Amino acid sequence: MIFESHAHYDDEVFDEDREELLASLAGHGIGTVINVGASLSGCEQTLRLTEQYPFVYGAMGVHPSETQELNEEGMAWLREQCAREKIVAVGEIGLDYYWKEPEPAVQKKWFERQLELAREVKLPVIIHSRDAAKDTLCMMQALHAEEMGGVVHCYSYTKELAREYLEMDFYFGIGGVITFKNAKKLKEAVAYIPLEKILLETDSPYLSPEPNRGKRNSSLNLPYIAEAVAQLKGVSCEEVVEITRRNAERLFRLRAA
Repeated sequence: MIFESHAHYDDEVFDEDREELLASLAGHGIGTVINVGASLSGCEQTLRLTEQYPFVYGAMGVHPSETQELNEEGMAWLREQCAREKIVAVGEIGLDYYWKEPEPAVQKKWFERQLELAREVKLPVIIHSRDAAKDTLCMMQALHAEEMGGVVHCYSYTKELAREYLEMDFYFGIGGVITFKNAKKLKEAVAYIPLEKILLETDSPYLSPEPNRGKRNSSLNLPYIAEAVAQLKGVSCEEVVEITRRNAERLFRLRAA
């Protein structure tokens, strides 16, 4: 069974068929889903999904582009939710300089606070980093993120930067971009990263892989990602599915792996 390490089924684009879609996953070989919070309201909906579906686990966090909504009350609420049994990570958190707002100082403040939250509640982190390679790594190193552990979600940087994250013992979330023809840099990084440090993810509803690029993404597309990784690694798709499942179970401490 494939382990979906990063999805957003709380997104409104799933409102019309969420229940039908999630009910179909097991029949298509999808065993476990981590639904990842990106805003406080998204975290609330994530909690509901973890209560409704036995195979859905959650991460609590505020995406850098939403950090303008954070305050001390919000942080206290996140801390409280992290104590729930099915919450397995703090995320997604990080830096995103692709968008101009909120300003980097605001993003950095709440990135640091959420990293410290993960340390406090003893959970791994799910890192979002877009157009912010240097600052993300520098903050993680300065705050000793290796002590919490985690995954760099939707990894999109070079194999040289991957080496830095490997030294911190981080995992790498690999999604639909790996199937794109122009993803040369990512393909080189994935060829370099040990399979034992790779997680499969979709970031649903975003970043659908080929041949469904441009359409709404879902965990049903995970086999395309697994096959792309298998080709780069020179192993079977079944081996990729099995090893990445064990990796995710180990990171999120769902069972002995």
